[in-house]
Amino acid sequence: MYSRWFATLSLMALALPSLAGDLTPQERPRPRLGIAAMPRVAISPTNVAFTARLVGGAELEDFHCPEVEWNWSDGTRSVRLSDCDPYEPGADIVRVFSATHRYRDAGQYAVTISLRRASRVVAAATVTIEVRPGLPGRY
Repeated sequence: MYSRWFATLSLMALALPSLAGDLTPQERPRPRLGIAAMPRVAISPTNVAFTARLVGGAELEDFHCPEVEWNWSDGTRSVRLSDCDPYEPGADIVRVFSATHRYRDAGQYAVTISLRRASRVVAAATVTIEVRPGLPGRY
């Protein structure tokens, strides 16, 4: 009885890796996008550095060579178009995106990064920063 049970478990263990490899791109886990700002609280005027990271998930085509849009929440935005080789299965995706932005006015800003493929958002993340009033004329 134990030998039949062990044989069944062994066959299941051998089948699991092939089952994972047979997942369609829609079934494979998607990376999560997170964002950090440094500093999170500053005195105006100030430059703030932002870093966004794709964490976990599979190397999916949706995340290969995305258009990167930063919405600075001060009425401006930046867009970076990528120039990459065509996607090939198994290719690594870029997982770190960074930018710096200057804030001249005090306020709270909800900064959003969006990754786009074919005009659709595949991932987005937001971080809130606070810029406090500085000394007048300090530009």
